[in-house]
Amino acid sequence: MDYRLLREATLTGVRQGRISRADACDAHPELLRAARSYSEATGEPCPLCGDGPLVLVRYVFGPRLPPNGRCVVTDGDWDRIRRRKGDFTCYVVEVCSDCSWNHLRVRFGVPGAR
Repeated sequence: MDYRLLREATLTGVRQGRISRADACDAHPELLRAARSYSEATGEPCPLCGDGPLVLVRYVFGPRLPPNGRCVVTDGDWDRIRRRKGDFTCYVVEVCSDCSWNHLRVRFGVPGAR
């Protein structure tokens, strides 16, 4: 599922004053830590502050993974997930470490071993 329309609605809401910047820039400290350590650079500027680099953090949830999910960064991480039994869900979150903007970009299923 793609969340681009919701993202644009949120950004428009902030620009028009219907959504406070504090509500839009509310990244959890653990998400900010993951953004600094376990992320993929997009090459895009933050859509809200325009200063910070926008990065993607990928969390996978599923059987026998920690309750807070697992950050997936490398191809090796993906391979290990796919070898596990069960079905998994990946959430890709865009994050700006400078202003704490964060938004769910996409969610998709990851089939594991059968």
